[in-house]
Amino acid sequence: MPRNKYDFKRVEQLKKQPMEKLKPLLPELLEWLQDGNWPVAEPIENVLLNFKEELIPYIRGIFSTNDGCWKYFVLHGLIRKLPDYILKELKADLNRMLNAPTEDEKQEELDDILIELLERVDS
Repeated sequence: MPRNKYDFKRVEQLKKQPMEKLKPLLPELLEWLQDGNWPVAEPIENVLLNFKEELIPYIRGIFSTNDGCWKYFVLHGLIRKLPDYILKELKADLNRMLNAPTEDEKQEELDDILIELLERVDS
C-alpha cells in the first residue's frame, strides 16, 4: 500500500501484483480515492478498474457514508470509467442519490454526474 499521497513507487508495485492478492486490499485502495487531487488517486483508480463486479459492495459502502467528498471523487473518477453493465447494478443507488440525496450529497452537488451516469444506464 502507498505510504503517502506521493508514493508512486508502491502504486507501481501494486500494478504488478496478481488480482487475487489485491482483492483483500480493495477497501484500503478505495480509501485512496477520498481526494481525487491526491497524486496517487488516479493510478490507484486504474488498478481498481481491473476488478469491476468485485467493487460493487465496496462502492455501496462508500455511498452509505456521510463523506460527500469521497462520493464526489468516486462518481467523477472510478464509477465514470466503469462499464455500463456495472452502472446498471448501481442504478438504484444512483437514483437514490439523485432523488433523495443526503445532506452531504446535496453539499457536493452531485446531480450533474448522477444524471450523466443514469443516462448511460438508460441508453
